[in-house]
Amino acid sequence: QVQLVESGGGLVQAGDSLRLSCAASGRTVSLYAMAWFRQAPGKEREFVARFGWRSYIADYADSVKGRFAISRDSAGNTLYLQMNSLKPEDTAVYYCAAGVVFGTNPAAYTYWGQGTQVTVSS
Repeated sequence: QVQLVESGGGLVQAGDSLRLSCAASGRTVSLYAMAWFRQAPGKEREFVARFGWRSYIADYADSVKGRFAISRDSAGNTLYLQMNSLKPEDTAVYYCAAGVVFGTNPAAYTYWGQGTQVTVSS
């Protein structure tokens, strides 16, 4: 089992930055990939970014490419999402996910955090 705890969400203005963190604990040695997804009210959960836990390969949704950066704390088990130039359409609950498949579909991930709210005002 792997436990994930997100932090770092909040209310910001358009153009501001936020950094989300996801602390992983438990059987992290089994992980192959971690990712961030988001879900806005009335919408499906959508892929934001993914990270190869051992390869350090990063990949992004087109909507956030060039503005967001996913990274890992190499000394520990923390995943980050640096979000710059935030837009009102980035408003959503952001979820950290982990699993053994490097995918962009939520079904590819086994473990999920509780989510953290990000609200961007115009």
